[in-house]
Amino acid sequence: MLSRLKTILRQKGYRLFTRPYELNIVGLRSSRTLSNRFDDELHVFYTNNQGKWKYHIFPITTDPGTYWLKNPVAPRGTAILAAGQYPGAYGIAKHRGRYYALCQLHRPVTVIRDYDRNAWLDLLNGTRESGMFGINIHRARNVGKTKKIDDFSAGCQVFKHASDFTAFMALCEKHRQLYSNVFTYTLIDFRSLRRETYKRLAIGSAFVGLAAFSYIRYAKYF
Repeated sequence: MLSRLKTILRQKGYRLFTRPYELNIVGLRSSRTLSNRFDDELHVFYTNNQGKWKYHIFPITTDPGTYWLKNPVAPRGTAILAAGQYPGAYGIAKHRGRYYALCQLHRPVTVIRDYDRNAWLDLLNGTRESGMFGINIHRARNVGKTKKIDDFSAGCQVFKHASDFTAFMALCEKHRQLYSNVFTYTLIDFRSLRRETYKRLAIGSAFVGLAAFSYIRYAKYF
């Protein structure tokens, strides 16, 4: 999976960090559209001092919970972070003044506003807007694991396991000591990847079909 992720980053023209302990932080959004489940993943990878890749996968949510979908803070709807890379947008700070997390400190991100107040994630029809929305990367409960998202996320990227979040923040602190308090977050949506794959396959099939037709049509002249 790591080689596939690095290929995706390069294909999309996204930055891939290769200096020792400089973090690549990549969220993978699942293809499911029913909310309130920790069914996404955070992939964190980096090289060590010997140039070898280290790789961690943590269960998270990249989507808001049902509570905030039905009770949006903003009148335009609940924020869902849009897929993309957000260079230098994040830094270590206190989430809501309570505990240290990776917070949207430095640059805008783009969100999709889910406005229909139901339990289904609306990623295609919502309004897009960019700004400083406090779309942070934090944990749910402070100990153990959390079964349902509920009100733990109003658009943030949230860890299911408190121990995973502690390990993640230790990696972030190492990065901060070496490269300053600036982090890039990348979110990849499996649905958009699937659409892109189908599109490439369709184009490839059409090209092969056209080439075969051309060969049959003009073969008699050779």
